[in-house]
Amino acid sequence: MLHPVGTGHYLVLSLALLLVGILGVLTRRNLVIVLMSVELILNAVNINLIAFSKHTGNLAGQVFAIFVITLAVAEAAVGLGLLIALFRNRETTSADEVNLLRW
Repeated sequence: MLHPVGTGHYLVLSLALLLVGILGVLTRRNLVIVLMSVELILNAVNINLIAFSKHTGNLAGQVFAIFVITLAVAEAAVGLGLLIALFRNRETTSADEVNLLRW
């Protein structure tokens, strides 16, 4: 017999995505991987918002999730634009070799 999927299942999935995202941001040096890890963290937030919205019967969590999605799209566009500009100037995508603020 299958058990119904409850809020706890969504929270465990969100925690797994959050941990993978944080691990990717902290350990990887490639800026593309770091941007993808930030996207995983934002998706974990979205899962939490929608799970609690469903649990409470309130639509506010889903509205906030739409705002987070638009924030993620803007972050991806600006981040990839900066990454392309960095690659054209420095020919690298490594976070260790970025020192654009030095004189």
